[in-house]
Amino acid sequence: MSKTNSKVNNILLHSSRVLFGLMFVFSGFVKAVDPLGMTYKLQDYFTAFGGIFTSFSDNAFAMAIALSTIELLIGLNLVFSIQVRRTALAALAFMLVMTPLTLYIALKNPVSDCGCFGEALVISNWETFWKNIVLLGLILTVLFTTRPRQTFFLLWIEWIAMFTFVGVGVSISVYAYNHLPQIDFMPYKKGVNIAEAMKTPEGAPQDEYATTFIYEKNGNQQEFTLENYPNDDSTWNFIDQKTTLVKEGFKPKIHDFRVFNSMDEDIVPELLEYKGYTYLLVLYEVNKASEEGAKIAEQFYNKYKNTSVRFFAITASTDKDIATFTQKTNSTYPFYKADPITLKTVVRANPGLVLIKDGVVVGKWHWKDIL
Repeated sequence: MSKTNSKVNNILLHSSRVLFGLMFVFSGFVKAVDPLGMTYKLQDYFTAFGGIFTSFSDNAFAMAIALSTIELLIGLNLVFSIQVRRTALAALAFMLVMTPLTLYIALKNPVSDCGCFGEALVISNWETFWKNIVLLGLILTVLFTTRPRQTFFLLWIEWIAMFTFVGVGVSISVYAYNHLPQIDFMPYKKGVNIAEAMKTPEGAPQDEYATTFIYEKNGNQQEFTLENYPNDDSTWNFIDQKTTLVKEGFKPKIHDFRVFNSMDEDIVPELLEYKGYTYLLVLYEVNKASEEGAKIAEQFYNKYKNTSVRFFAITASTDKDIATFTQKTNSTYPFYKADPITLKTVVRANPGLVLIKDGVVVGKWHWKDIL
């Protein structure tokens, strides 16, 4: 091989290796710091696929940690040139599974986004597929330009490094699960003015829909649009109407924050307009909430009960489940209702505590860190 070809191969190898590795490090890290977020996304997939996949939901948390750790290991190995060829083969196997899967998801659209970059960077299903095509090309380049026994470190150093990468990846996820994500990518992160984040700017693009009408005549059905449907022709019988979203308009960072009292009144305006401190205790599902956490929250509630500081417990559970839970935990704080997806987005804990002042998020805590 000429010196020119060798130089080109080295450039291709190292640029492809580093680019692929950095992409996987980023993907693995944002999943690792938010393991519950990836858990919820996997559960969405399993529910959408149905059948035997629904049985995987109970193991989604372990699968989320495994996925983020594998991505981190592959990415860091490639970035630091550790076991490059073997890692590239593992990465190729990974991409040969994920690329057709993301093509299927792009075509069928069972979920709105892949979750491949967690909440840090939300991309569409088609963007995910094309991203995987690029990654597939990069890892093939690495394989074709790497010498079979090319190595840069002593074997025992490589093994220590790989065990360290795995340990770090798992530790990040375990810490985030037992406390809160070290980096908060959520719309309700500390410092966010919720009211401002809910606003739609004047002149922002709106959702665009296409409406079709199905009419029948002489036993034959035909679809029409708003422009040509037979409104004045009595020989056609109306059968059905379909409305589909063809272009999504501007969506505020927070667009689904609604909290209801026992009279089904949305109290969010009251929450955000209050000039003072308000604590929100989030228990997205009381049947899965920590009883110990609920008892700690009761102590916290009693501490502020007769002060100007307000306290609301918010859940998506039924009144019956709430009654059973309060009896079991001796909880006396008032409960309000909200959508479970919203509550899982507000704070990654069950229960978790959020402090708002003048409509701005000023603090968030896992129940283990409340007192």
